[in-house]
Amino acid sequence: MSQREWIEKDFYKELGVSSSASAEEIKKAYRKLARDNHPDANPGNTSAENKFKAVSEAHAVLADPAKRKEYDEARRLFASGGFGSRGSGGFSPGAGGFGGGGQTFDVGDIFGQGGGDGGIGDLFGGLFNRGGAQQRTQSNRPRRGSDVETETSLQFREAAQGVTVPLKLTSPSSCTTCHGSGAKPGTSPRVCPRCNGQGVVNRNQGAFGFSEPCDDCRGSGSIIDDPCADCRGTGVQNRTRTITVRVPAGISDGQKVRLAGQGEAGLRGAPSGDLFVTVRVKPDKVFGRTGDDLTVTVPVSYGELVLGTTLSVPTLEGRVGVKVPPGTVDGRVLRVRGRGIPKKSGTGDLMVTVKVAVPQKLDDAATDALKNYLEAEKASGFDPRAGWAGV
Repeated sequence: MSQREWIEKDFYKELGVSSSASAEEIKKAYRKLARDNHPDANPGNTSAENKFKAVSEAHAVLADPAKRKEYDEARRLFASGGFGSRGSGGFSPGAGGFGGGGQTFDVGDIFGQGGGDGGIGDLFGGLFNRGGAQQRTQSNRPRRGSDVETETSLQFREAAQGVTVPLKLTSPSSCTTCHGSGAKPGTSPRVCPRCNGQGVVNRNQGAFGFSEPCDDCRGSGSIIDDPCADCRGTGVQNRTRTITVRVPAGISDGQKVRLAGQGEAGLRGAPSGDLFVTVRVKPDKVFGRTGDDLTVTVPVSYGELVLGTTLSVPTLEGRVGVKVPPGTVDGRVLRVRGRGIPKKSGTGDLMVTVKVAVPQKLDDAATDALKNYLEAEKASGFDPRAGWAGV
């Protein structure tokens, strides 16, 4: 992307965040907009597709600290007049500039010939054989594809036990016709004879040496005589593909799975980026999780706690019997080893919390029996509030 394009586009506005937004705020805004405007969710909606591309482009710049810093600096210089854009100033008489007789010269017009950008990077980059010309050259040369981020939702038990899920993606991918070379099948790109594959040519003008993109290969370093008709010589196509993702057992909500080489295709045969899949785990009606331990709360009666019992408790693999000792207090946690979340070095534990369920209505027989029990309890000397500080 050229410097002029960076200046003219407001990536913060595209994402709906301020220029001082944190990395997390930028990430959150991008995820929401990408999800709302994804082509898979809006088939045939050109407006949504364009918005999806715009927010993806904005995120690619603002999510990278180095790119964001360069982008902010370019916009700051432009706002302060540091770029001297066409028709908006430049060097003028009386200000230490070139020319005379009331004529104003633009720095971009002088040093930006052939490039079309006229940015400050073209000025200093051209003088020292680096910068603007090299940046434009690199944009056309083979380069690694960008990383791609997406999300998938799993049920609690799927995440705990591991699962393989198909993931449908629409993103730039290697052209299936030319296999990423950009050349028509049966042909190959050739090294540019003018720049010897460097993508830039040097020329001298007085005391200065200039580097500029090679006109013959447009800065790519190679020439494609017969471009691939499907990708128009870029080696990249936008296509929808289905990827099988193996989610390891025990993954937590918010963790990412990395698939090397499954991201955006590289330009002109360069390696592809990586795909990062963020896993969202849905809550379960029965189970909870604390680290690698599986948690479950089991309703019990008061009598079961007093007299003791054996409970049938669910696990990820089936049911197990859990012994409740006589005199167990309400809310006690009982541990069943090796029945929790799988992990690399073994398996977590199952933590069973017993919780008394109080009946809302009793028949006459149960009521009489309970009254008799309370009398017997009192006669035995048991006082539930003995030692309580509130007495």
